[in-house]
Amino acid sequence: MKNFQYLNQPTGRFIQQEGRDYLFFGGTAYLGLLDNPDYISLYKEGIDKYGLNNGTSRNNNIQLGIYPEAERYIAQRFGFEDAVLLSSGYLATQLAVKVFRNYGELIYAPDTHPALWIDRDPQVEKNFDTWVDKTVDYINHSNKGNFVIVSNALDNLMPMLYDFSGFKAIKSHKKILFVLDDSHGIGVLRKNGISTTLDFANQDNLTVVIVASLAKGMGTDAGVVLGNSEHIDMLRNDSIFTGASPSSPASMYALLNGQTIYEQAFDKLHDNISLAQQLLASLPFSSIPHFPVFSTTDSNLYHYLLNNNVLISSFPYPFPTSPLLNRIVISALHEEPDLRHIAATFKVKL
Repeated sequence: MKNFQYLNQPTGRFIQQEGRDYLFFGGTAYLGLLDNPDYISLYKEGIDKYGLNNGTSRNNNIQLGIYPEAERYIAQRFGFEDAVLLSSGYLATQLAVKVFRNYGELIYAPDTHPALWIDRDPQVEKNFDTWVDKTVDYINHSNKGNFVIVSNALDNLMPMLYDFSGFKAIKSHKKILFVLDDSHGIGVLRKNGISTTLDFANQDNLTVVIVASLAKGMGTDAGVVLGNSEHIDMLRNDSIFTGASPSSPASMYALLNGQTIYEQAFDKLHDNISLAQQLLASLPFSSIPHFPVFSTTDSNLYHYLLNNNVLISSFPYPFPTSPLLNRIVISALHEEPDLRHIAATFKVKL
């Protein structure tokens, strides 16, 4: 079996191994910014301007102005009052859960990403719709008044976009804070937008905070928390935020100045998604509109495609003992012949 775990190359459109080129349909760099020459050039400009990194904490008396500038920018870009940026999505999610669990009783949704766990798998009902119904009923009949709902905004593995509209049935005197992880959807499903609509929270007792890694679709090694000013100020005052070193200033520079590059990549990605959905429509894949992931339970797919010079994501998740997760991931780096090749190869297999 070929080993692709010690690569010395970008995981872009192609991966070279043992003298062979493999079309790469894996990973989470949906917009392909990790291997986009224009975006890389922008990052290098940031290095020239700010240096390689910034090892000081955010409460240091010497500060780079690009961090608050980037926070204002990304909050406005995604339609929120305020934002904090941290060095990773994991740190952002841990900060949010640590601070907001003091708001009220913590309730986890099914399959919530491990980065949002306090210490272990919360072991909850697996069917999301059933869980929503049970949770609404529990909250409405509880003696407690404040609750924190922690969930993914979408399931990038199935994939599935979660529907939170059932929470409109929460009684008006119950206060609910939603902490939603949109790491795989932010800037990917909707241009300059989060993946889920917040219509369900258009009432005074429901509030939403979005947490996300920007390293996936957005090509930025950082994590973000988006919300109203009151909740974001709570995070800014926590020791995790004040004590941790931030992302590299060069990555912030690229984020601030890469809007045009992002939008071009977004348009290319969605052209590719549309074509892939046409080509794979009659095949046994699970997918949702506007999302670049096509999953299957076919355990033999990885080796079959590998023999045809196609490399996909196939690994046990979330635990080493979990079943193999097989995903075809479309990116903005792919060209039309790539998509036609993988579709034709799969049809031959059938």
